[in-house]
Amino acid sequence: MAIASIESSDISISIMGEAKRRKSSLGNDYGQSPRILPWVPITKKQAEQFVNWTTRGAWIGIFLMIAIWITVRFIGPAFGWWQVV
Repeated sequence: MAIASIESSDISISIMGEAKRRKSSLGNDYGQSPRILPWVPITKKQAEQFVNWTTRGAWIGIFLMIAIWITVRFIGPAFGWWQVV
């Protein structure tokens, strides 16, 4: 058990050294999300959020379309609001 704690402390020391090295090499860009392309002002995180929002919006649109279709095809005629021709 003591050997495992020594190994884990060695790993944490090397990870800490890596973080310091990365921080010194990146400077002001440290901790910021990288850009998709250097000349496009959109980060990878923003692109991922855009994909998530548009996917969610597409699914909402699909479910709304199904609900409207069910209303027009079945619910409206069942209540006598209109007739499907």
